Amino acid sequence: MPTQTEQLTQLTAFFQQIELPYQLTSLSGTSFLPGLRIQNGCLLIDPDKLSYLGDCLHEAGHIAVTTSAKRAELQADVRQSGHGPAEEMAAIAWSWAALQYLKLPPEFLFHSDGYKGGSDAYIAAFTTGKGFGHPLLSWYGMCETADTTNGYPQMKLWLRP
Repeated sequence: MPTQTEQLTQLTAFFQQIELPYQLTSLSGTSFLPGLRIQNGCLLIDPDKLSYLGDCLHEAGHIAVTTSAKRAELQADVRQSGHGPAEEMAAIAWSWAALQYLKLPPEFLFHSDGYKGGSDAYIAAFTTGKGFGHPLLSWYGMCETADTTNGYPQMKLWLRP
């Protein structure tokens, strides 16, 4: 099993590869998730305060599913930047696709302290192909539909144009 440092290196290498803006930094004050903050469309990560590395994928998903024109406007609580239930579902579907691409276990993303106690249900849904949010990713042009060859969870684009 890779160490947390090795897994963080894997995540940041992925973020670099797909050109998702991130920065390892020290964060002060409170944030929506420990050790994470979105500022001007950039994912700020404080490795010393981070509770779960999988949360990085979910927050990165919010950045990724935002149009390039609006991405830099994302701040702290993405709901205040206009994200609603549709963007939340798309971010979850995106983070599952990223998890699959990185070949990480489902519990890495859907850990027991997240998703309002629904982690087991999310794992069951996504591992059986009954996950949600991916039709939005297809509609955004980021992947083909799940029922096609090379469809979701394979991505054509990791960042929404």
